[in-house]
Amino acid sequence: MDTFTTIAILVTISSFISYINHRYVKLPGTIGIMVIAIVLSILILVSGKTFPEASGFFKELTSSVDFTRTLLDVMLAFLLFASALHFDVEKLKAQKVPVLILSTVGVIGSTTIFGFLFYWTLPLFGIDVPLLYCMLFGALISPTDPVAVLSVLKKSRIPSSLETIIGGESLFNDGVGILLFVTLRELTESSSDAFTWSHTLILFVQEVVGGLALGIGSALLCMFLIKKITELQTVLMMTISMVMGISVLGGLLHVSIPLAAVAAGLMLSNVQLGQTADARSLKEILDKIWGLIDDLLNTILFVMIGLQIALIHFYSAYFVISLLAILFVLIARAISITAPAILLSRRLALPYNRIAIVIWAGLRGGISVALALSLPPSEFKPMIVSVSYIIVVFSVIVQGLTLNKVVNKLVD
Repeated sequence: MDTFTTIAILVTISSFISYINHRYVKLPGTIGIMVIAIVLSILILVSGKTFPEASGFFKELTSSVDFTRTLLDVMLAFLLFASALHFDVEKLKAQKVPVLILSTVGVIGSTTIFGFLFYWTLPLFGIDVPLLYCMLFGALISPTDPVAVLSVLKKSRIPSSLETIIGGESLFNDGVGILLFVTLRELTESSSDAFTWSHTLILFVQEVVGGLALGIGSALLCMFLIKKITELQTVLMMTISMVMGISVLGGLLHVSIPLAAVAAGLMLSNVQLGQTADARSLKEILDKIWGLIDDLLNTILFVMIGLQIALIHFYSAYFVISLLAILFVLIARAISITAPAILLSRRLALPYNRIAIVIWAGLRGGISVALALSLPPSEFKPMIVSVSYIIVVFSVIVQGLTLNKVVNKLVD
């Protein structure tokens, strides 16, 4: 199946599922879309013997899309840029301390806690997985997914300051999570003698600092150019080409594409295109167009997540392990957030009822599935992929659907 045909079919399926959700199911956008996509996938797979052609076509379509590369190398930069473009920078500055701590200490702590809990529990099922792989699993499942989080928060009645903390955390913790994942994955592919702290520090500087530098540099160049024009088509094309350039250069330079996209989006979020009415109108239209791009890519992404069920192998033992893994994810996030909140209570200023909201709002999404699928072949990969997928489905559907109820219950 050629690329254009794959894209055309995927967009058609996405539009059909979106219509069904808005016309009949009426679940919140991304949640309903993923639910329908999963149900559709299961129905097609179950009816495989009755309609083998449909089942074969469906599997061919899903396998023709490299989910990991499509999300991490192509879609993620656009999604993060669009989300950051609509972020209030002044509110983010006011909440910079909790956002920084949650996106660093929170991710590292959650990775460690989950890794040990998973490592200690698996022998009960007769499965022996090295601690390094358990930590690797923790690194890919600990970061909250900005696409999932921000899409749910859009229609939530969560307090503004808390929304800024949760949204800001989800935008920035990918850099730390992906850095941990890449470092641990290198350790699984090489001997322990190859690991040095200097190498890890160089990798950190290259990924994080390099990503921020790429994003800031790209945004400065784009801002300099678009301030001199007032034509919407040209401004839009320049911002799109900037995001594409970040994706390409980020891959070539081996720096963090997510951090670069977020940095560029935040810098352009408050850019002034001029003082005239036409210039202000241009900025409003540009924001609306990027909001539409965000919604369209979100729809396609969650359809792709739902369709991945056709390629993932599930075994009965995995479901029991998945239930425990879901519990471990929540425990790890609770401890990694509550501990800093208690130790730094004056700086974080997070009351206990709001800590519970932050814990429950930590949704996982496509990034976790993509990272799991990117693991090198091993005897542990099928289990990690399957359990990751189930955690993501639980996170988006259960936590996403109940988030408003938790907010209403805990916010005065």
